[in-house]
This record gives sequence, C-alpha cells and structure tokens, in this order.
Amino acid sequence: MNQKQLKYDTAYIKMAFEWAKLSHCDRKQVGALIVKDRMIISDGFNGTPTGFENCCEDDGTTKWYVLHAEANAILKVASSTQSCKNSTLYITLSPCKECSKLIHQSGIKRVVYAHAYKDTSGLDFLEKAGVELTHLNK
Repeated sequence: MNQKQLKYDTAYIKMAFEWAKLSHCDRKQVGALIVKDRMIISDGFNGTPTGFENCCEDDGTTKWYVLHAEANAILKVASSTQSCKNSTLYITLSPCKECSKLIHQSGIKRVVYAHAYKDTSGLDFLEKAGVELTHLNK
C-alpha cells in the first residue's frame, strides 16, 4: 500500500471511531463510513431502527433487532441515489458473517477495519468473495 493511501485510510478510520461515539449501545460502539472516489457517500453506527427507543441491550444482551454499523451505512446508500459499487468500507470492528453478505452484494470492493471481531467467518467469506481486506489497527 502506498503512503498516500495509508494516510487516507488512517484518516477515514479515525472518522469511523468518531462516528461510533454516536451509538447508544453499551456493550460495543461501532462506526462505519463508505467512501467512493475519496468522497464519503454514507455513514452508520450500530443502533436500533428508526422509531425505536435508543436502548440496544436488555440485561447485557443485545436486542435482536439492533442494526450493525455497516448495515446502517449500506441501507442509507440504498435509500439514496448513490451506489456502493467499487467503494471502500471503513469500520471500527470487522464485519460479522451476516453483514459480510450485505457488503459483498452491495458491491463494496475493499474493507478497512481497526479491530477483528471474535468470529472471523465474515472476513473469511469476504476474502473468498474477492473483497480486499486491510487490518489497520488504530
């Protein structure tokens, strides 16, 4: 990876960490940005769907309907005129297996993540799908 790309990757991942702070989840706050042609086309953080109370957990257990940061970012693009095709996803925590399917189907070609999720099957799937993965521990 060239120095210029590393500089941009570092800046975008720092912004994803800032976005994570907007999450109301207690267990884990995750932020995501989707960047295409050096423009942020979407953002997201983990949380409940629109119209639901901003409480993500019950007795320390995450509610089943909480949306992951990358899913929120992808859904935001889906409701716009933009496309994720050939974009980069910057995320503070590597994607789970369910979100990995969304990432692949949406046309995202590169994922830059800061921390690895305990279950790496999402990363394994993305690698098999030909999505470029970069672990940028910041």
